Amino acid sequence: QDYYGKELQKSEDLKTNACVTSAKPHSKVVRAALERVHEEVVARYYGCGLVIPECLSSCRILDLGSGSGRDCYLLSQLVGEQGHVTGIDMTEGQVRHRAGAGAPPHPPSSPLTLFVSSCQVEVAKKHIAYHMDKFGYRKPNVEFFHGYMEKLAGAGLADESYDIVISNCVINLVPDKRAVLREAFRVLKPGGEMYFSDIYASQRLNETVRKHRVLWGECLAGALYWRDLYSIAEEVGFSPPCLVTASPITIGNKELENIVGDCRFVSATFRLFKVPGGSWARPGQVIYNGGIVGHERELVFDANFTFKEGEVVDVDAEMAAILQSSRFAEEFLIRAGGANAAALQGCCC
Repeated sequence: QDYYGKELQKSEDLKTNACVTSAKPHSKVVRAALERVHEEVVARYYGCGLVIPECLSSCRILDLGSGSGRDCYLLSQLVGEQGHVTGIDMTEGQVRHRAGAGAPPHPPSSPLTLFVSSCQVEVAKKHIAYHMDKFGYRKPNVEFFHGYMEKLAGAGLADESYDIVISNCVINLVPDKRAVLREAFRVLKPGGEMYFSDIYASQRLNETVRKHRVLWGECLAGALYWRDLYSIAEEVGFSPPCLVTASPITIGNKELENIVGDCRFVSATFRLFKVPGGSWARPGQVIYNGGIVGHERELVFDANFTFKEGEVVDVDAEMAAILQSSRFAEEFLIRAGGANAAALQGCCC
């Protein structure tokens, strides 16, 4: 907690760019929504990218590790009054302020306590009334719970209750990443998506790196070896990860560089889908209808697929199944074809 509460007063105090790397350019709609979030809340933001997927109207979204609530405030505007956003925090004080809930604090020995500081709590507390008035909603479409992202049932989150699960540079702070993905899969509806940014390593980390205090605070010590993400996702039941963006992380500190050695880190955004059994199981051709607000002319889905309005695109069986079974189904005409479409994967390191 001291690392985020005392050593870090603003994003510029970070010793690496792990927690400030941008995920990808965003639409005018998203940028306008971000402008309605108070500037001090934005300044206290330590995530590794703006985690905002597309096609959000009326969706139910769960934010794992919601911090001071910045992404939740932004998303509450994009889902609209008919949608809903739930934030899960690991520390009692932050949630007690926002939701009036009392819950036992996270064990102080856990590295998760590094993520949220009293400074962030005070920023959130000071600006809640500002945000609610700014959005002009008759009733809140956001709620917050105390809980662990690897134990969502403990917060009362039911099976198949969300359209989208997001996370912004927090899963690296959880030792049991398999449990996080398993719980995300459980609470997602069939066809639902996990869209998340995090830190990944080019190799499995040694014990010295994993236990280094500053590297924990900089989100590097808990980074997952990128190949392990693919194996865990498959084991849990998700579709193969779709790499959206990946940006190399620079370490502007010689001492830290010597500790990590030849390991390389990236800030990457992936999307995983809970594709139901019996979904489209062959290559196809798809045509985007241009109906997603903010992405009318083209939809950059991931590093492999960009869909332009009215253009025929060959897709592999996995992408065809994702589009056919998810919230994107109404935005595409999907037909048989594309026999030569190859399965594509993204390496982020």
